[in-house]
Parts: sequence; C-alpha cells; structure tokens
Amino acid sequence: MRLYIIRHADPDYDHRTITEAGHREAAALADRLATGGLDRIYCSPKGRALHTMQYTADRTGLTPAVEDWLQEWTHWYVAGKGSERLAVWDVPGEVIRGQPRLPTRETWHETPPLDEPVFREQFAAARAGSDAFLARLGYPRLDGRYRLASPNDERIAVFCHLGLGLAWIAHLLELPLSLVWSGFWVPPSSVTTIVLERRSDDWAVPRCLGLGDVSHLYAAGLPVSPAGLHTGKTPRP
Repeated sequence: MRLYIIRHADPDYDHRTITEAGHREAAALADRLATGGLDRIYCSPKGRALHTMQYTADRTGLTPAVEDWLQEWTHWYVAGKGSERLAVWDVPGEVIRGQPRLPTRETWHETPPLDEPVFREQFAAARAGSDAFLARLGYPRLDGRYRLASPNDERIAVFCHLGLGLAWIAHLLELPLSLVWSGFWVPPSSVTTIVLERRSDDWAVPRCLGLGDVSHLYAAGLPVSPAGLHTGKTPRP
C-alpha cells in the first residue's frame, strides 16, 4: 500500500480556506494525482484541506472520506520572543538541539516549551488515529511494525496539514517528533510518499520514498509557497 500524505495548498487562515494561488496549486496537484491510479481519498475536516482535496476528488471521480484525526492540533501555540506566539511545530531548531542531549522518541516532550502535557496528549491521539486508520486498511500496528492482515497495493491520497502531517510521518518512521518538526518542512500542496514495504509474509514497515514533492508545481510553472518557512525567501527548484 502506498500513502500520499499531502499538505493543503497555500493557506488563507483568516477565511479558513486557500488563497487564489492555492487554488492553482490544488488544480495542478489534481492533474498529477489523476494520472497516478488513486484508489481512495481521505481528508482533514478543515476548510483549507477540504478545498485542496476537492480538485482531486472532482478530477478522479473518487468519493472522499473525512477523518477527524487528520485535523491540525487545536492547542498548538507556545510563547516565542516577546509577545510572539509560535505553532508548536515552529519551535526553533536551535532550542530543540541546544540541549545537553538530543531528544529521542521517548523524551521529545521533556524539552521546554514542548513539555506541556497537552502536546504529548495530542501526539498520542494522532498516533491512535493513525493506528486505527491503518488497521481499517488492513495493516494493524504492533510494536512499530504493521501486520499484513489484509495487504493490498492501493494508492491512497490523504489531505492534511503541516504540523499533523509531520507528526504522522514521525510516528510512521519511529522518529523523535521534535526533531522532525524542527528538521523538516513540506511546502503547501506537496506530496510525501510512504510505502508500506513488505519484506516478509507477516509484516510491513513504512518507508519514505519522497518528502514534500512539488514537481506538479514546476510542471505547471507555478512558484512554491514559503508558508510556514522562516527563511524569508521563496524556495527555489
């Protein structure tokens, strides 16, 4: 089975949708996904994800299913400099890495300001949502591996968000959450491909084939939105 974890297109947070540029991104993405033999579409209930997804649903004729666990975290802000508020996945890498020891999968939540219990609780909820989702698709999780209860070769598009999407990737790949948040960024409308790789008759293990791919934007002659990136510059091809 192959998962396409897709961040919504360029966001208009004030109006809970996507920008005009985001609509162009979503249309280009739909053109690409329509040629990839999709079998299913799943989506966060948030407007920016739904409005991005609708282009692909219309283009492929597939009926999408909304999954509540895919929505962005509700308690997501931490204090930054002065009166600044940061999304929890925007805590600077220098804070995360400037500790006596790097965080692990078990200790990521011990580094301030990620040590608020709500962040650990929300990650646990996201992990539970992921595990229930994949179990329904035939891959129940056990100790970091996925049992081949009903293996398949389906291609599944999942439209979600930056913070949640990276958290899901961290869970699938067994990586420390804070290092994934501070070390990776995926552009709006980008596609991260995870394959449930089968190396035996009993188990599958997630493997990342590509992170944050935006080849559909390059093919359409569209720029890459820097939303959520703090370099102050638009990414280049």
